[in-house]
Amino acid sequence: MVDVNHQRYMERALTLAAEGRGRTSPNPTVGAVLTKNGRIVGEGYHAYAGADHAEVVALRAAEEATRGAACYVTLEPCSHHGKTPPCTEALIKAGITKVLVATFDPNPLVAGTGVRRLREAGISVEVGLLQEAATRLNEPYFKYIRVREPFVLLKAALSLDGKLATRTGDSQWITGEGARRRVHETRDTVDAVVVGIGTILKDDSLLTTRLEGRVGRDPLRIVLDSRGRLPLTARILRTGARPPLVAVGPRIPPARLRRLKEAGAEVVMLPQGDGGLSLRDLVSELGRREITSVMIEGGGKVATSALQAGIVDKLILMLAPILIGGEKAPTLLGGEGVEKLAEALHLTQLSVEHAGQDLILEGYLTAPVAPWVP
Repeated sequence: MVDVNHQRYMERALTLAAEGRGRTSPNPTVGAVLTKNGRIVGEGYHAYAGADHAEVVALRAAEEATRGAACYVTLEPCSHHGKTPPCTEALIKAGITKVLVATFDPNPLVAGTGVRRLREAGISVEVGLLQEAATRLNEPYFKYIRVREPFVLLKAALSLDGKLATRTGDSQWITGEGARRRVHETRDTVDAVVVGIGTILKDDSLLTTRLEGRVGRDPLRIVLDSRGRLPLTARILRTGARPPLVAVGPRIPPARLRRLKEAGAEVVMLPQGDGGLSLRDLVSELGRREITSVMIEGGGKVATSALQAGIVDKLILMLAPILIGGEKAPTLLGGEGVEKLAEALHLTQLSVEHAGQDLILEGYLTAPVAPWVP
């Protein structure tokens, strides 16, 4: 049986870690809590890449109360010199006597060496408290470390009969304010968002993060535009903290390619596949850029291409309590579809929550990232 106080302190560390979501990439999000004599004496989290790690922030907050204290940390402390010194040495020097680690760090630079170094120094170390929650929190990092590609979310707003819009293309707004707020909250935590050029041509979308009462973080905005049709007056070219990345194909007219670059867009050339640009090549390119998480927000064509390419790890389906109907109304999945039910895509680890009158359903298409054990 898990000690309730141990669990409470690790839950607090996980809550702290979540404060850094979307800001630490390509590093993980980590939270730490220090306790002594039954009370919290220090806590902290990794705020952004290059900043002090969670353990160091918590040690600084505890001041002189670190000797003899216990540390609850959501990820194995690092044992190597990077942009910051090893957290293991900081814990040892501070006189910490016990460390409870939620899960090991799969990074080959750590990978069990952090726990081993602490034990060699005589510190009692336990691993595995709330391991599943800690792994889920860092699933983009865990995937990136293992395969050097981003964790891919596919988001779609649908009617109960699976329609993205009416037959005339009317789609604003299928879902209510609560679901739309959730989209912006998710944008705030991912490194990049992807849409097709059709979305930009139809809505002149900004794809920025807009959160009520606080400043959000804009992800890298990516537009799939094989022929370079992005209007030079598009708002996406004039907004956001950084210019959009426009993915084009080899058949783009040279003049359009030149104009896109002159308008300030960053351009990447991708191979052309049967269903459009190669999204498999896109995720490989994003991995090389140290992008660890991506949310695809495009329409049915982009969603179909992503699912057919097998790049989607997790679906977020926002279901409105309406029925649209119509054979020509666009659906999430196009193409010919599967011939047999046995070939259908299956979601696992389903969760459902309410957002006003809408339902938000989340599920995995790939196996959920498993905890790493040395």
